[in-house]
Amino acid sequence: MTISIMPNESATGAALTPTTATTTDALLGNYKRAPGQFVDGEGVHLIDADGKRYLDFVSGIAVNALGYGDTGLRQALHSAADGLIHVSNLYATEPGERLAATLVEKSFADKVFFCNSGAEANEGAFKFARRWARTRGDAKHEIIALRGAFHGRLFGTLAATDRPSYRVPFRPLAGGIGIVERDIGDLDVALNSETVAAVILEPIQGEGGVRVMDAGFVREVRALTKERDVALVFDEIQCGLGRTGTLFAYEQFGVEPDMLTLAKPIAGGLPMGAVLITDEIASTIKPGDHGTTFGGGPFVASVANHVLARVSDPAMLRHVSENGAWFGKQLQDIAQRTGRIRAVRGMGYMWGIDVMGTAAHVVNEAFAAGLLTCSAGEYTVRLLPPLVATRDELALGLGILEEIL
Repeated sequence: MTISIMPNESATGAALTPTTATTTDALLGNYKRAPGQFVDGEGVHLIDADGKRYLDFVSGIAVNALGYGDTGLRQALHSAADGLIHVSNLYATEPGERLAATLVEKSFADKVFFCNSGAEANEGAFKFARRWARTRGDAKHEIIALRGAFHGRLFGTLAATDRPSYRVPFRPLAGGIGIVERDIGDLDVALNSETVAAVILEPIQGEGGVRVMDAGFVREVRALTKERDVALVFDEIQCGLGRTGTLFAYEQFGVEPDMLTLAKPIAGGLPMGAVLITDEIASTIKPGDHGTTFGGGPFVASVANHVLARVSDPAMLRHVSENGAWFGKQLQDIAQRTGRIRAVRGMGYMWGIDVMGTAAHVVNEAFAAGLLTCSAGEYTVRLLPPLVATRDELALGLGILEEIL
């Protein structure tokens, strides 16, 4: 939902951490890191080398759904370490097969492809869409993304990511991928049935300012893609797996895609991505069309089976849904009391607030006060608490945020 307090300003760019950074001579300087180092975590808190505790409303950018030091997750990691670590995808292993079967059981999908990250999942979805589309016509190959999208930083996904500062240094980008306004009229013009293979969208644009897609718009996109024989791909890398209060964000919109990409929380902090696919598209993929050395390996998949069981538990989803609605209402109240928030947007445990001044300033002040947040553009502060955060823990973070504002 979107609660407008004052007219929105556009969200561009994405500073993820406070501007003060610590670096080493050995690490590539492609990140601005916060000062100090984290050495431990407990529940919804991270602990630095000086013993200072930070309430974490970043969750490793929506990765640490179960927080830190979770007993069940630790046991799953230890059990996985007692088994096979890696055999490659030349051979089958039980954990990956079981994980795929569970994802199919709980979703619209018929098949699953595993990889190592969200960007790889989206790249895979692009390839699968083109492979399927070529069975419909030789010219059918274009991928359409929406204004404000963030789908990754590999060459294909970068071309589908609406960030000029990310794109310009690496031009020319991959061809056949374009960005269209979040408008059904513009999509109607862009979706040429003879050339377009797929549309990809985030039900909630995370990096693009935590912008929740209008359910009516999503349904119109689904109808248009079906009419034009175009695949619809949902990128749920940040908003999926329980973060909205349902296991998959698409359940909030009453629409099923043809493919869906996942990553971030799926393996509890271990690198994993997935593409969920209908039989219609999967049946066109042949051995050798795509591959991965590590994707779906037994160690990572064993841990992911535990995480999926936890985040799909009806009690967990109810906890996120109810507390998330309360959290959004509290943010609205803070906006009214302080006059320092232009708009509140979000769902479940995924919220963005457009602030007066810059998001980076609020992120820095929150860090100093022991609250971890991140930005989603120049004006938007993003809040992504672990899914296990209690209402009292949410309230503690809100208190710090209100004092800063």
